Amino acid sequence: MPTLHPAKSESAWRVFLVFLRLGLTSFGGPIAHLSYFRLEFVERRRWLTDRSYSDLVALCQLLPGPASSQVGMALGLARAGWLGLLAAWAGFTLPSAVLMILFGFGVARYQGILESGWLHGLKIVAVAVVAQAVWGMARTLCPDRLRAGMALVAAVLTLALPSVFGQMVVIICSGLLGRWALKIEPAQGQFACSYPVSRRTGSVALMLLVLPLVLLPVWVVASGSPLAVLLEGTYRAGALVFGGGHVVLPLLQTAVVQSGTVTTADLLAGYGAAQAVPGPLFTFAAYLGALAKGPLGGWLGGLVLLAVIFLPAFLVLVGALPFWEALRHRKALQASIAGVNTGVVGILLAALYNPVWTSAIHDRWDAAMALVAFGLLALARTPPILVVLLAAMTTWALPR
Repeated sequence: MPTLHPAKSESAWRVFLVFLRLGLTSFGGPIAHLSYFRLEFVERRRWLTDRSYSDLVALCQLLPGPASSQVGMALGLARAGWLGLLAAWAGFTLPSAVLMILFGFGVARYQGILESGWLHGLKIVAVAVVAQAVWGMARTLCPDRLRAGMALVAAVLTLALPSVFGQMVVIICSGLLGRWALKIEPAQGQFACSYPVSRRTGSVALMLLVLPLVLLPVWVVASGSPLAVLLEGTYRAGALVFGGGHVVLPLLQTAVVQSGTVTTADLLAGYGAAQAVPGPLFTFAAYLGALAKGPLGGWLGGLVLLAVIFLPAFLVLVGALPFWEALRHRKALQASIAGVNTGVVGILLAALYNPVWTSAIHDRWDAAMALVAFGLLALARTPPILVVLLAAMTTWALPR
């Protein structure tokens, strides 16, 4: 990316407005978001070159966290400094976060809403969306027999060890196995870093990234507080999401359902609704925070969980930017990340069965609707919002 001259920089407010428009209109998930970003910032505004944008996308796809949001943060940082980073994140994230919190209020206030036919349609859509995510990620991240086999083993282990510990074991073992067994070519291209992040700042960010991963579990063990469990699980989910926002579902499920904070029915209803709003899928956490019981809940809970789940994405991005040029050529690192990605596919495959399928599919008609929704998404390339609306209206009109 060419060095930005002061005359070419933007105000943080201008960055916010640009990303707010994208946050209101960017439907379709992470891949679609990256396409919208390219049209807006490479072709239309010419903030950076196509090569620089491709290299930035490659970096963010290798990092844990929501890749499209991290690309947006980096663009805001390069264009308007640290305030620009915050402005880009807020503009792209807040529209869908507000919608998800409002949906959470509706679920909490009207107790019978979860039994309504249209909301059951959202749960069925969740099956199709996760199935599409597994299929797409498997084709990209498991292109050979070895990695496909690693993903299947990861799925079996995840089902056999249905806990936070089991997911951690799968991710760590997948990374170690990838380091030993996979041969991955290092990244190519010219990554010209012009971001105002020094190596010292990057090092501090990486230390701050790790600190909550150590301290929050200690708080959980020491207090057993539901609040501690909720915050620890949300932060860990944000820190360990490799491969796309859909992986946040199984990671958050272990945090909020097993702790009794949110029911499985609430979880899947919110996940289905998240497909119908623009912006990043991570705003699903805002919905869970709005429903949370205990000290957090409502607007406060939604905004706190939103900040907690995005914090690791911010820290790892800032930590990686000054070191990426050196790290991107290390074969061992690339192999380990490729191994972790196979484990992520396995975790998501296990989640497709439990809790997604087991909670949403009750009879052959549900299964048939899930297959239709999958076909519309994966084969007909129908926009997710249309599939969500179709499923909700169908289950509402044909109650059983």
